[in-house]
Amino acid sequence: MSQEEPLAGFAIAVVREDGKWRCDSMGSDALRELDSAITELRKIRSTGAVFGMLAVDDEFFLLLRPSPGGMSLLLSDAAAALDYDIAADALDLLRVDPPEEDDDELWPEGSLDILADLGLPAPELQVITGEVDLYPDQQLQMIAQRCGFADQFTALLDRIQQ
Repeated sequence: MSQEEPLAGFAIAVVREDGKWRCDSMGSDALRELDSAITELRKIRSTGAVFGMLAVDDEFFLLLRPSPGGMSLLLSDAAAALDYDIAADALDLLRVDPPEEDDDELWPEGSLDILADLGLPAPELQVITGEVDLYPDQQLQMIAQRCGFADQFTALLDRIQQ
């Protein structure tokens, strides 16, 4: 079995507990395997909100949020499933067929209201995912800003990218 090249990007677990936000790095497998990201998020014990933010290879992002009924998720670009296993796994979990090879259109797939209770309504998240001129880390920065944890997000990214 050959060792796969690591994917560029980052995976961050975001926790809001007692009115305070915390951002922590997730393991490197979280960028490659959806199951790894889900497992890692489910291990986090908190009375508040817990969700994951994954920026993959400067191409797309994933938002993952465990809930008692399963896993809510949002894939910023459904076409990423043609090139990335983690995106294909996300569409599979959503029970959505991947787009055709010749489809050039970009669209998000999943729960646009995934962060609505944290201050980011679905229409605003739709606008953020539609900003195709931005890189995924920039889109996630906008999400962090809107939800109120931009400082924690930026501080962790600065540590990760050193």
